[in-house]
Amino acid sequence: MQTTTVRRAARRRVGWRSGCRARPAGGTVRAVESAGSLLTARLAAGDDRALAEVLDEFGPAVHATAQAILGDHAAAQDVVQDVFVDLWCRPHRFDESLGGLRTYLTMCARHRALDVVRSERRRAGREERQARLLPGPRPPTPGEQVSDADTAATVRAAVRRLPPDQRQVVELAYFGGLSYRDVARQMGIPEGTAKSRVRLALARLETLLDRQLLEPS
Repeated sequence: MQTTTVRRAARRRVGWRSGCRARPAGGTVRAVESAGSLLTARLAAGDDRALAEVLDEFGPAVHATAQAILGDHAAAQDVVQDVFVDLWCRPHRFDESLGGLRTYLTMCARHRALDVVRSERRRAGREERQARLLPGPRPPTPGEQVSDADTAATVRAAVRRLPPDQRQVVELAYFGGLSYRDVARQMGIPEGTAKSRVRLALARLETLLDRQLLEPS
């Protein structure tokens, strides 16, 4: 059985949460626990039925261990697959003298889940450091600030030179942020009239601003 097949078997056979396979009654877990060395020997010999037995008995417990640490069902499934792939590929790592197979597998799940948590924390830390190192928006230079202020002053001076009816619609629409409808309502004029006055005002401003901005200081 190849590694991908083991992963599929782990996902298919272990029905965590809803739809979990019912365990056979009558002390099956104890029987499998006590036969840990035999099971791992069968795994080493390539007996996929031994893997199926281990998955059926210990998959839910391994998943529950990972789920308790990660708090995420999908992430816990990934840990379960890794644990059983590792058992299939390296069954000799199990030492029955140090505890039963259930204890060994849940311990492996705990270590892998903690590795996932540490990896996620390192990733988040790298992203935070990178964000701190990224340059923020460049503040305007004193020259740019003066230039912007001069331009704003020039525009306002040009607006003051407009006829009163045009000046008012421009101030309401552009400086006050009102829509044409709101400008018309506030001034008591039709909306079409407000639009016409704005167009006339903008045409006049183009002439005034071009002349003033081109004049030598």
